Amino acid sequence: MIFRTLLAATTAFALLSPAVAQSDDGEDVSEAKETYKANSASRTFTGTFGGRSLRYTATVEEQVLKGNDGTPKAAIVTTAYIAEPRDPSRPVTFLFNGGPGSGSVWLQMGAFGPQRVAIPSDARDDGAPPFPIVHNPESILDVTDLVFIDPVGTGFSHTIGDTKGEEYWGVTKDAKSVAAVIRKWIGDNGRWNSPKFLGGESYGTTRSAAVVHELEGGYNDVSLNGVILISTVLDFGAGAETQGAELGYITTLPTMAATALYHGKATAPSVEQFVEEARQFAIGPYAAFLLKGQNAPAGERAAVRRELARFTGLSEQFLERADLRVSSRRFYKELLRDRGLTVGRLDSRYTGVDYDSAGEAPDNDPSFYGIDGGYAAAINHFMRDTIGYRTQRDYVTIGSVGPWDWRIEGGRDTNAYLNVAPYLGKAMRENSGMRILVAQGWYDFATPFFAAEYALTRTGFPQDRIEWQYYDAGHMMYIRDEDRRKLSDDVRAFIRAR
Repeated sequence: MIFRTLLAATTAFALLSPAVAQSDDGEDVSEAKETYKANSASRTFTGTFGGRSLRYTATVEEQVLKGNDGTPKAAIVTTAYIAEPRDPSRPVTFLFNGGPGSGSVWLQMGAFGPQRVAIPSDARDDGAPPFPIVHNPESILDVTDLVFIDPVGTGFSHTIGDTKGEEYWGVTKDAKSVAAVIRKWIGDNGRWNSPKFLGGESYGTTRSAAVVHELEGGYNDVSLNGVILISTVLDFGAGAETQGAELGYITTLPTMAATALYHGKATAPSVEQFVEEARQFAIGPYAAFLLKGQNAPAGERAAVRRELARFTGLSEQFLERADLRVSSRRFYKELLRDRGLTVGRLDSRYTGVDYDSAGEAPDNDPSFYGIDGGYAAAINHFMRDTIGYRTQRDYVTIGSVGPWDWRIEGGRDTNAYLNVAPYLGKAMRENSGMRILVAQGWYDFATPFFAAEYALTRTGFPQDRIEWQYYDAGHMMYIRDEDRRKLSDDVRAFIRAR
């Protein structure tokens, strides 16, 4: 998931001597560089996935990254699920979440891992424990081995000795470390010639593009068969809601339309038809109006205001006061103000009750606090108690990894705004076997589907190798049972089609 504002605060690290260091939770990690021993745990299970029964081994282990002088600098934890008997020609898929600062708990315990947490499917709060942790027949383990990666500062991953987290916290720094883990894992496990897929969610899609650049941008390539983008954010300028930036109003409008329809504030035969109408209005009359600024004629303004009210479910009076430019956070609060409810950012199907109904923005995101307890309990129970991974560290589901260095290497206009989409375009042009699957929820304001469409339809992307799939949920579409099954089927078919 992506939480740029949430994760603005920096994490304080205890910088003790290399021989004796202490984690934030008080664990004595005794990290002398000569003696550091990677932590690991492993257990074998059986299960049925995609209709296929198989035996598999789950291994949680620290991948130790070292400096040029051989000093251990960071331990990045991977959780691998490998079908038995092992087959070096079998595909392997590397997966991570986003944030930056998010552990892989969401994709692992929600979508693709062999076990999952069963929280409500219908956009209701997950409540209190115990949370059901159940077998996940939708896991894609039948078609690919799985390796979940928790970058430094997420999950159980951490720096070693006097290494600072800032050495790994940045678009390029993070991508280099994740690429190093992938190279190490395939070398240690004899998988250099296996078909390989990369998958990320939210900022994990940003990470995917940057990691692709690190893996395929040189001559000692790790070639990929495919990249799975779930809830995509590549071009950060496409969704920026800052004064004078108009594109964000265009790319979020179809998501507003879907949300208004879902909550009964608009009428249409189907969400697919309504968002397509909204797309055409947004990229046509609305974009033309916005680009004219204060030079737009009164008649054009009135016509745009009427259509904008139809798509958003907001009154023309409110739209006029907002100068026909409604920020996402105002929309969350205003759409259901008459019902005393706000709608979610990650998933606008969710509704919440604020302290009062008078504010301009919600107190919190009901689509996040409605799921976080179940996922935190599930990952800790599964890794510690089921697999047997022993550590005193806290599992960081969402943590502070800052200051984050948003600069990237190379490309055009890198000082203007972050856009990693060209990394993917270049990789596709130079690797004719690489394809992209894009999975987007209609009700996702964190990474709107129209912004993803904008980023991946620019010059330089072979459109015949990009597949689009849409879901009747939000950012984490796999929370909804029907969409978890659809996502599983879509990814399974994508991998099989290599």
